[in-house]
Amino acid sequence: MNASPTIRKNAADLHVVPNFRDYELERSRFSWANAAASLAHESGGGINIAYQAVDRHCATKLRDKVALRFLGRDTAARDISFGELATLTNRFCNVLRSLGIGKGDRVFILAARIPELYIALLGALKNGSVVSPLFSAFGPEPIATRVNLGAAALLVTTDALYERKIANQREAMPTLKHVMLVGQEGCATRAPGTLDFAALMSSASDACAYEPTSAEDTALLHFTSGTTGTPKGALHVHDAAVTHWVTGRYALDLHAEDIYWCTADPGWVTGTSYGVIAPLLHGVTSVVDREDFDAERWYRILQDERVRVWYTAPTAVRMLMRAGADIARKYTFPHLRFVASVGEPLNPEAVWWGKDVLGLPIHDNWWQTETGGIMIANTPAFDIKPGSMGRPLPGIDAAIVERRDDRSVKIIEEAGTQGELALKRGWPSMFRGYLHDEARYRMSFAGDWYLTGDLAQRDTDGYYWFVGRADDVIKSAGHLIGPFEVESALMEHPAVAEAGVIGKPDPVVGESVKAFVSLNKGFDAGEALRMELLGHARKRLGAAVAPKDIAFVEHLPHTRSGKIMRRLLKARELGLAEGDTSTLEPSP
Repeated sequence: MNASPTIRKNAADLHVVPNFRDYELERSRFSWANAAASLAHESGGGINIAYQAVDRHCATKLRDKVALRFLGRDTAARDISFGELATLTNRFCNVLRSLGIGKGDRVFILAARIPELYIALLGALKNGSVVSPLFSAFGPEPIATRVNLGAAALLVTTDALYERKIANQREAMPTLKHVMLVGQEGCATRAPGTLDFAALMSSASDACAYEPTSAEDTALLHFTSGTTGTPKGALHVHDAAVTHWVTGRYALDLHAEDIYWCTADPGWVTGTSYGVIAPLLHGVTSVVDREDFDAERWYRILQDERVRVWYTAPTAVRMLMRAGADIARKYTFPHLRFVASVGEPLNPEAVWWGKDVLGLPIHDNWWQTETGGIMIANTPAFDIKPGSMGRPLPGIDAAIVERRDDRSVKIIEEAGTQGELALKRGWPSMFRGYLHDEARYRMSFAGDWYLTGDLAQRDTDGYYWFVGRADDVIKSAGHLIGPFEVESALMEHPAVAEAGVIGKPDPVVGESVKAFVSLNKGFDAGEALRMELLGHARKRLGAAVAPKDIAFVEHLPHTRSGKIMRRLLKARELGLAEGDTSTLEPSP
């Protein structure tokens, strides 16, 4: 680990002075109370995410600044200023009140990245309602499952999505009092028993007093896939805004003059925390593109929108790599100053690719749906160790621990020793529970430590290195093998676009390592390449760790947040039940 090369900062990185420059000093003087004081004071000492993200800017020069710029392939760009966003969210808040939807009631949103999604999300938070954004690509059953688990009172969606995914399921969602539809071209009639978003908004008042909410009032419900058929619902509170503001400053280095682009959908926690809330808290302009991945389009957006800070997923980076550097070279990115990635650990090759193709290395960071915000990061002012998660941010205390039989933990002090990554309670965006599953929530903690379920190790410089999910780690002939290490080694070969690694039961060694590999353009699957990759991995990793078998696949299964679904690879290989696949990304 410590021998891993670092990428040092260069002039292109430093034309803006980073917010975070002295690691030890900033950690020593940081407090969450002081961070909270950086946001606007609210009467009664409470905090409301929507007020902090939108309304507080309207008394400043930011009122007329573009908050959100919406892009679509066949539509003109639409800019919404902070002032206009305040008005629109006021109207939606008033719409909710007219329908009897109040504080604590659950509002679900099922839509592509259209303006109405953002208006509804922020307007519902302003109303004190609990918001749950859903992926628009979910099928009817995953939608109904989440709506019922969350006891949704209102669903906001589009005409087209309602017709395809909701209409036939409506009777199976008994808690839904209302369904509100955003009209789209080509839909001539309104479905019976639904409400018209546009009509309600046009008749609502622009004036609205936001609902006072306390730091511990529930604000967001994010679902994350479970290994069984039921998704887990993580509950987050309004105080999470403090973490979003802090991490936007430290991990994403947001400055007021930035044009920012987060490619994540709000149906994933990153798309809410860092695609909506954090940039608005910092008063920056966010680019929102409603289209699916397209390499040339993405490069054009980076260039034409003059994006300065870009936050994306490792899967997207690997797809750009697979598309080839020639596409990127048709564009220039003189304004781009910081690139970060989250979702699945970023392979070292992808970090170096960013340096070669974009002119900037890609900064990996780590967090979970449960943490609500970035916990560990490679931050702008410090050297990157490619393949590492980075170091804990100010306000975050992390450790490598070993679970004991009595449900306590032993902290592992020795650098380079593998154990479970744990975080000490106390950061504002920590989830406050799993919906309807208090027992599972309690099992996530040992005293003051939140147990992440991720195995990692820490080096002598304090950088953390991801090994794998505890249930992904392979036990072979006495060795504990992290799939990410094997996948990264395979990706060093020019033929390999992506790799997913699992353990297969073996009567002699316990588990043997099998890799599933997708190839870059110009390479053909075959026995010669298989043997070449096996030899490459053996030379790179040693015989004990290298895969014993390699299968070529066109595409690996991913969640929509970019994670390789190793458990799905294993289930399919062994003929086991696949569990919850509702977050599976459809094959291209």
